Amino acid sequence: MRTKQELSDAIRQRRRAVLIVNAKSRRGRQFYTDAVRRLTDAGFELIASYPVDEPGELERSLDEAVRMAPDLLIAGGGDGTIGAAARLLAHRDIALGLLPLGTTNNFARTLGIPIDLDAAVRVISSGKVIDVDLGLAGDLPFANHVGIGLSAEVMLRTPPRLKRVVGKFAYPATAAALMARHRPLRVSVRTASSNRDFQTHQLYVANGGHQAGRPITADANADDRLLVAYPVGGATRHSLLGATVRNAATGHRRTLRHDPFLAVGELLVETDRPAPVEIDGEVCGETPIRLRVDANALRVMAAAGTVDH
Repeated sequence: MRTKQELSDAIRQRRRAVLIVNAKSRRGRQFYTDAVRRLTDAGFELIASYPVDEPGELERSLDEAVRMAPDLLIAGGGDGTIGAAARLLAHRDIALGLLPLGTTNNFARTLGIPIDLDAAVRVISSGKVIDVDLGLAGDLPFANHVGIGLSAEVMLRTPPRLKRVVGKFAYPATAAALMARHRPLRVSVRTASSNRDFQTHQLYVANGGHQAGRPITADANADDRLLVAYPVGGATRHSLLGATVRNAATGHRRTLRHDPFLAVGELLVETDRPAPVEIDGEVCGETPIRLRVDANALRVMAAAGTVDH
């Protein structure tokens, strides 16, 4: 395994990369051709490029890309695409470059990657390799978050066409339609030093610093060896709505010391009934589920001035 500096040097000198773009993401099809051109103009040799638009094709393309052993794998899409790439690249000698072309782009925002395509390509071209944490849901790595309860049902039911038309607002619109018949969960969060119980429609466990395109707190990030568990509202639908609005408006002013955040390295989540679980925007199983940090598991391209712990 090369050091981060050696991998950074190899990327700058050889500029050898594979590009994979989710053409079904909100901006993927529109920007695939532009991404190829901009990366080529920046001096990259794209040894392969994949516009992915069929179910199951993303995983096959990622597997093929890894077998080519590039210095850099550039993934364009939303958090589901980025999460799939992160899972495959965990603990590999390949850096992940991000083109945030999705709906909320939470992981890219956590890492300070610009949403603008030209600016994101400049980060890939002139940045450096850093390593960041991933979470583990059981044995499955995740880049950004695990959602338990309503969010998993929203992921199952949000129409792709609505996401393309209204972007990140598709999720709250779908949630509003589902809330009328959603029952709250009794949730237990167990750690080595504490037990916390909540009654809520929604629990998140975040590795990154953003949720729904907004900051969770001012100090949550993907390089602090912590997962952050927090309920959104209480048992009533009114409290869920109020907490969603409040979190979006005040997340940048709160810290991990505030209630109801629980920042730990490992936890067990149990619920009074099996509840669906979504991992980085993809529904993957149900509760109970054990979660922990996989420290410095992923190498990514970030801006040259990014602090790397």
